[in-house]
Amino acid sequence: MPRTRGHRLVEPLVRRGGDLQPASWDEALDVAAAGLARVRDELGGEAFALMACSKATNETNFLAQKFARVVMGSNNVDSCNRT
Repeated sequence: MPRTRGHRLVEPLVRRGGDLQPASWDEALDVAAAGLARVRDELGGEAFALMACSKATNETNFLAQKFARVVMGSNNVDSCNRT
């Protein structure tokens, strides 16, 4: 059973055998990274898109678009900064 504080989870969950189970942060990040790599490897970078946020700093948005382009191989980056 996952630990909660009110209605909020306080630890990450990963799917094991079809069920969501508590995991360490390292394991959860490894699972997320493996899932992103699998999508990129099987479908190509253009299967990935990233939406940035105008309320984030320029540096954060720069890192987000760099991740999408360099790591995922996608030019599908957009934000609401255009307005």
